[in-house]
Amino acid sequence: MQIYPFSHDKAINVVTLHARKFQINGIAMTFTIEINDMRIHAHHGVMEQERRVGNLFEVTVHLTYPVANEEVTDSLDGTINYAEVTDIIRLTMAEPSQLLEHVAFRLRNSLTARFPQITSGMVRVAKLTPPLGAQLSSAAATLRW
Repeated sequence: MQIYPFSHDKAINVVTLHARKFQINGIAMTFTIEINDMRIHAHHGVMEQERRVGNLFEVTVHLTYPVANEEVTDSLDGTINYAEVTDIIRLTMAEPSQLLEHVAFRLRNSLTARFPQITSGMVRVAKLTPPLGAQLSSAAATLRW
């Protein structure tokens, strides 16, 4: 354990865990990268018409990962590049699925394969105009891990 001065009357205890994860006063530091309400046209749905014509979807992704350094730099090294995250969302959404749950699960798998430092997260896939014969803002599936 190392003690780093925080102010003239306080100190922060920094403990290295697994050689790269840091804690301050016993609390693990993490970042969460958020992509909120990314709109994309895709062809997901159980009905043939949905798969042929498509629909407008909103995808929200929150990805949490440990702070790997005691000093955060202004570099993409060691972080999750949200431009890459949006590319992964586009590619994954381009492959049709019947169920929103399946889309959310495929998104999670693609994101964690590319960014193995992800420790937890959330993926929400919302269909903005589901063919239900009812007025609603969306129908959605949310996966948390």
